[in-house]
Formats: sequence, C-alpha cells, structure tokens
Amino acid sequence: MPQTHIATLPLRTRSGVLARLRTALLTVLTRLRARLRLGHLDAHLLRDIGLDPQEVRRECTKPFWQP
Repeated sequence: MPQTHIATLPLRTRSGVLARLRTALLTVLTRLRARLRLGHLDAHLLRDIGLDPQEVRRECTKPFWQP
C-alpha cells in the first residue's frame, strides 16, 4: 500500500499565509460592501458627489476580485 506524505509548512510560514489570506478576504468584503452601498444611491445623490450613474453601474458590475 502506498504511503501518503503530507507536507507541513513551518508555523511562521503558515501564519504569514493566513495573514495574507485574511487581508485579501477583508479587502474583497470591503469592496463588495462599498459597491453595494454605491449601487443603492439615487441619481441625485450621485450628482451631489460628482459621480456619473453610468460610471457607477460599471463599478457595481465589476467582479469582486477587480479593484
């Protein structure tokens, strides 16, 4: 029967990977929340803050991984 070897990363490397993963997840969630809030603003409010409704639509339809 073949043996399975599981490679383990040193603790320092694992914590670095987890920290980067956490940062990436928080960035994605922040981006999603901001786009949702922006998408709920009406045209009057968008004009007040100097944004074009078409520009906002483009921003709100971007995939979550795109800045």
